[in-house]
Amino acid sequence: MKKLLEKAKNTHSLEKEEIIALLKDDAISEDLFQAADEVRAIYVGNDIHLRALIEFSNICKNNCLYCGLREDNKNIKRYRIDEDTIFALAEHASCNMGLKTVVLQSGEDLYFDTDKLCSIIRRIKTLDVALTLSIGEKTLEEYKAYKQAGADRFLLRIETTDKELYAQNDPGMSWEERTECIKNIGISGLEVGSGVLVGLPNQTLESYADDILFFKAINADMIGIGPFIPHPDTPLKNAKGGDLNTALKVMALTRLLLPDINIPATTAMETLAPNGQAKALQSGANVIMPNITLSQYRKHYELYPGKSSTNYTPDQSLTDLKNKIYSLGRTISSDYGFHRK
Repeated sequence: MKKLLEKAKNTHSLEKEEIIALLKDDAISEDLFQAADEVRAIYVGNDIHLRALIEFSNICKNNCLYCGLREDNKNIKRYRIDEDTIFALAEHASCNMGLKTVVLQSGEDLYFDTDKLCSIIRRIKTLDVALTLSIGEKTLEEYKAYKQAGADRFLLRIETTDKELYAQNDPGMSWEERTECIKNIGISGLEVGSGVLVGLPNQTLESYADDILFFKAINADMIGIGPFIPHPDTPLKNAKGGDLNTALKVMALTRLLLPDINIPATTAMETLAPNGQAKALQSGANVIMPNITLSQYRKHYELYPGKSSTNYTPDQSLTDLKNKIYSLGRTISSDYGFHRK
């Protein structure tokens, strides 16, 4: 196993069976995390990129079995944030909190058409920030329009590269269309972001290995990996869910094979364990996305239970995050956090 880790560290390449072997062997976990941390330090340094997350709509036309925002969930209070409020939140993030990236995230809400989104993009770009969108499947022409309006990055998670699992968990959607969208993001000139859940029912080590190789094949700029946490208002409410260690191993191997990309320490990891994000930052991650959505909305953006704590303000959250980062001997980036290939 240690020879495989050395190979991964030195060549950033592993065969599928080698990835599976490392995922299977829990005795090697800490060595794997350390190797990923070393590669992270070499390729992207000790800076942590903080990215202001604005969850501007929890309305979604899709019915993914694992997601609390699914259309058939009638126990959720739906909302949309208007353009002026979205801009005010972005302005606070940039001017008062000193953050250099804004992330606009929503369900697949058809109300926000290209004209509305491009208007929001153009306003936010006057703040001298990088802008990431995470708003679902769009056409190549729409991705190009976002890029022309000033957007810099687009995150579209594949969730699983196992086509059979995808069909089971994402009814009415197409794995082929999803991957075509990810390809079109790159064609449009936007940085390409994707990611997966870890711990879906019937997910295997083989599928995690395929996920990691998929990230390499799409030439990803950023990858988000989080454990699956069952939501009580979804068909998977009684599923076991994912565990932090496996999610960290998938993330660490992603760092080893894609050494210079941006990888967030996801909120789901912190939800599973109080030190989840800190552990992720010590296992290859270099990004955190503080949620700056107003509490009145944030509590209703519940992808999974426990995500949307409302007993803190965005500014208090940022202070806590900074203290956590400094306690790990890391620094906070002052740049826009683009992928430096």
